Amino acid sequence: MLRALSIFALFVSSASLAMADVSFTSDVKPILARRCFACHGPDDAESGLALHERDSAFGEADSGLAAIVPGKPGESELIRRITSEDEFEKMPPEGDPVPAEEIATLRKWIAEGAKWEKHWAFRPLERPEIPEVQNTEQVANPIDAFILKRLEDSGLNPNPPADRAALLRRVYYDLTGLPPSPEEVEQFLENESPDAYEQVVDRLLASPRYGERWARHWLDVVRFAETNSFERDAPKPFAWKYRDYVIRSFNADKPYDQFVREQLAGDELDEVTPETVTATGYYRLGTYDDEPADKLLARYDQFDDLITTTGQGLLGLTLNCARCHDHKIDPIPATDYYGMLAFFRGLTPYARGKNPAINSLTDVSPKEVKAAYARLDNEERRLTREIVKIEERAIDEMPGPMQRATEGRKRKQVLDKHLGDYLNESEAEQYRSLVEHRESIRSQRRELPDREMVLSVAKCDATPEATHVLLRGSPQAEGDPVAPRFPEIFETALPELPEVEEGARSSGRRRVLAEWITSPDNRLTSRVMVNRIWQHHFGRGIVRSPNNFGQLGVPPTHPKLLDWLATEFVRRDWQMKPLHRLIVTSNTYRMSSAGSEEALKADPANDLFWRFNMQRLSAEEIRDSLFAINGRLNLKMYGPGFYPDISDEVMQGQSKPGEGWGDSSLKEQARRSIYIHVKRSLIPPLLANFDFPETDSSCEARFRTTQPGQALGLLNGEFVHREAGFFAKRLRDECGDKAHAQVARGLALVSGHEPSQDEIEAGLKLIDTLETEHGLTSDEALRLFCLSLYNRNEFIYLD
Repeated sequence: MLRALSIFALFVSSASLAMADVSFTSDVKPILARRCFACHGPDDAESGLALHERDSAFGEADSGLAAIVPGKPGESELIRRITSEDEFEKMPPEGDPVPAEEIATLRKWIAEGAKWEKHWAFRPLERPEIPEVQNTEQVANPIDAFILKRLEDSGLNPNPPADRAALLRRVYYDLTGLPPSPEEVEQFLENESPDAYEQVVDRLLASPRYGERWARHWLDVVRFAETNSFERDAPKPFAWKYRDYVIRSFNADKPYDQFVREQLAGDELDEVTPETVTATGYYRLGTYDDEPADKLLARYDQFDDLITTTGQGLLGLTLNCARCHDHKIDPIPATDYYGMLAFFRGLTPYARGKNPAINSLTDVSPKEVKAAYARLDNEERRLTREIVKIEERAIDEMPGPMQRATEGRKRKQVLDKHLGDYLNESEAEQYRSLVEHRESIRSQRRELPDREMVLSVAKCDATPEATHVLLRGSPQAEGDPVAPRFPEIFETALPELPEVEEGARSSGRRRVLAEWITSPDNRLTSRVMVNRIWQHHFGRGIVRSPNNFGQLGVPPTHPKLLDWLATEFVRRDWQMKPLHRLIVTSNTYRMSSAGSEEALKADPANDLFWRFNMQRLSAEEIRDSLFAINGRLNLKMYGPGFYPDISDEVMQGQSKPGEGWGDSSLKEQARRSIYIHVKRSLIPPLLANFDFPETDSSCEARFRTTQPGQALGLLNGEFVHREAGFFAKRLRDECGDKAHAQVARGLALVSGHEPSQDEIEAGLKLIDTLETEHGLTSDEALRLFCLSLYNRNEFIYLD
């Protein structure tokens, strides 16, 4: 019976594949990786068979048989083994058998000639034709044509449009991270202009709130934090200026290629400005151990952090997997890893011990301010040298015990008490004059404007030492030398490095790397970024593994759409706002999130985008919305971060509880969450509960969990209770003592739509119950009603 069912399932799967193209990279390679690579892959080639390489897969194994015979599935040992019921021959030998639909895929692929294609992401980027579809009325722009084509081929229909109030709330959160006010909803619903929605989109893209929202997505990718991690978790001075640079760049719609070049080589460009120097703070955002057990290993760990973040964040490649050996899955040899490291070889460590000033802090003050400081600093140094000379002459005359005391911490104490005893009148007068002059210089310096310091690549080596392949990744086992090189999969010529002129501060290598990464011909850079943009509009990328476009990443559900968007991005000068507009004005984006029995059965994961995926708000959106709804949101932009109140119990999790955490006013704490001081060892509980990312490494996509701490924090947390009180105050201020008006207004502020009479009556009943059965005052009952609104699914989820 089971055998019959298996044959029937195989027949059904084969029939469903009859009209579909089987792709090696999208369909076959993932099956081989899941089912076969453990024994017949990069790590092991049992029986002489390795299925990750074409020659081995098609050649004779130790048995003398070929696993894959192109065009002949019946003669292919692979098919015979995975369909065998003989316990000594079946593959895989343990675990679940290969599913019937996967067997059908492999059989069809072999029957069609077993075409062994290069992995989709490693092919040059080409612009596909926009497909023709039957339902042309559903196409608002080319995005819809690509989506609709797949749906029509699968026999599915796209969802109808979302209602206008839900769509407005969706696009507000997507572009700004904040909800629309009831007045904005009403204005939109009453606007009968055919381009009413497009007007809203343009206004939101022009809003400063856009940069604050989309900068946060980038900060996840580059593992932004303002401290070093490890036990001391010391602060990174002025790291917030990098965050502000990102916000300003997004608001200005800075072309993405320029944005990347500034971060990778802002100090090596033809025109170096305070902005481009600030951008190089990118290199200083990682973790830093100021007291490592193995200093050389720690140095290479810093390089690895940069290679990992750059490789995954900008290119979607796990280059870091080739640190100790050739990449096990992707064609990335260790020489490619160390060739990438060679581009960064001239970078100095973040700090010298615990002091980042020399290597990582650059003075970008105006020229006249820097000149004034330089003049006064030089004069102070000259005076100090003269003062020390006089002190040393006097010390030479002192008894031995006093001399030894001046060699340590008691020097000032000894000199203050005894110096005059060992100076003649002329020397004493000269000494007093020098000290007074030095104090005058210091006083003048205090009157100058503050230096404008930025976290950056302040010091680097213009002639970096040679880079070697490290055997097994050990700094103690240097192998062959390697020059800067681009990964082999790009099939690019060796880089032409500039000649380093005498007196140069940098080698120029990072600029060469930056220009290659941002070249329109780079086959991954634009693909990776448009996938990230799509991801944050739809809840998941066209490639579900945004940091891994390699062979163990998730293949794109719509590869042609991805390539079309990538080429369109470059054609539009790498600007993101036009791409946002294209996406959010598509009918695909405007679809309802409602379920469909037929579509849910055929495509439960919504791989084909037949509907819009409902999404939970991010941690920052939830926190910012609490303030937006209760009227306390402080829209102050830029500057040093603020410190939310954190309980003593949470503080105890630090090695030194409370160290490095400031005390901000309630007004400051009501700023947008992107301005929270990000301390690696102390993430505020509300953010942590709602999946704020791990800051030690690049975050490709945040988790979207549902767990008890979320409900407990929103229902019982002191912070939410406090903000519910401000919410209640707003309702009293706007509606007076009229309970019906208070409830209706509260519901409208939270949900973004006009509440129903049933909703209003339920709210009134709750307030009445709290007052009559629990003896609460009207003010306290209203506050708890507001707390309940903060706990509604309508508030937490985006339809």
